[in-house]
Amino acid sequence: MDPCPFARLIVESLALKLPTVSKPAGPGVHPSTTPCFCTIRLQDHPSAAQTAPLPLAAPSSSDPSLTASAAAPVVFSLDPAALQKLSCKPASLVVSVYAGRTGSTCGFSAGRLLGRVRIGVDLEAAPVRAMVMQTGWMSVGGRRSAARLHLVVRSEPDPRFVFQFGGEPECSPVVYQVQGNGGGHSSCLRQPVFSCRFSADRRRNTGSGPLPPHSSSSSIRGWFGSERNHLRREQRKGWTVTIHDLSGSPVAAASMITPFVPSPGSDRVSRSNPGAWLILRPTGFSGSTPNWKPWGRLEAWRERGPVDALGYRFELVTDSGPSGGIPIAESSFSVRKGGRFCIDPDPGVAGDTVSRSWPFVGGFVMAADVEGERKVSKPTVQVGAQHVSCMADVALFIALSAAVDLSIDACQLFSQKLRKELCQDQQNL
Repeated sequence: MDPCPFARLIVESLALKLPTVSKPAGPGVHPSTTPCFCTIRLQDHPSAAQTAPLPLAAPSSSDPSLTASAAAPVVFSLDPAALQKLSCKPASLVVSVYAGRTGSTCGFSAGRLLGRVRIGVDLEAAPVRAMVMQTGWMSVGGRRSAARLHLVVRSEPDPRFVFQFGGEPECSPVVYQVQGNGGGHSSCLRQPVFSCRFSADRRRNTGSGPLPPHSSSSSIRGWFGSERNHLRREQRKGWTVTIHDLSGSPVAAASMITPFVPSPGSDRVSRSNPGAWLILRPTGFSGSTPNWKPWGRLEAWRERGPVDALGYRFELVTDSGPSGGIPIAESSFSVRKGGRFCIDPDPGVAGDTVSRSWPFVGGFVMAADVEGERKVSKPTVQVGAQHVSCMADVALFIALSAAVDLSIDACQLFSQKLRKELCQDQQNL
């Protein structure tokens, strides 16, 4: 099982020196108090420009470490297709430096452009060895400019295993490992590694069975309307996805532990009363039935606001019980367009909040790309090679990805009807 050659381009140790002025330009305006920031763009790379604050260094200082500690690294994740494209010709990193606050006023940038620097980056060997491409101070806006920018630009290998569901998780698909350029290309090799088994048994006896019971503390409230609406609301409980290896043995599972129900007086799952999944791993067998142990807990809800989004929160489960979970990720993505669920300790990854007591060692952990509501979704899953010692490790992330994808359906507005695959036990009612 060979990983795909990913790499990371990292911009860090950012700091800025501004020229000393004899008198302020106006009340409260002085280089020592004016906030500064930069935007960083990798040419010919589809990702948007990233923004980072620029701590100010004393004009006499040559060591930016005293001021640059607050500036988080900016990270560009490069998949095999991007690496191949950027290696075919000289690539450039463009850093634009601004004085003022980030954001815009009346459609125009609120910051004043001080200048730009351009750094050539050679990414041909990036997937196999770490390299430093730039370190030190650079003039901003040409040789005559007194403003100087400090930065370190480096790359490091970031090998990842790539997997793709052969169908929607509720259709019990095969999961393939993708080898080649990382997915989405006809020349990629696809090898089956897992199979999924989905069930939607809302009538399951919650006091028995191999999977943990539903949380008794989560009451099902807010039901209103006709008997048909009542039935529709009941459908979003008892969902389970079991991951099997090629021999047919269960190696991971995602079980809906708290039903997805509407908040009182509305037709949506709210942040104050989210649905939840347990991600489970087998710890042995009682005859042919696996004994499951919780590994992680995923909560999901439908955000209110200008963007209709799926909010999520994921934590690792510890032996100390529900109160001792380790927060791992909390963010959201568009319900209509879909998006990416990501576990990554690097602060340069936008939208991902991680725990200070980070339990994963070795960089990128996993990411799952899912489609939006009412679209055919065959999630693509990336797992950092350093976090994989056996296929059972991968299976946990596959189960977590299935739970994220199914949460889009579970958080669908309750005025809408679920697709038939999600209501298996009610088709004969």
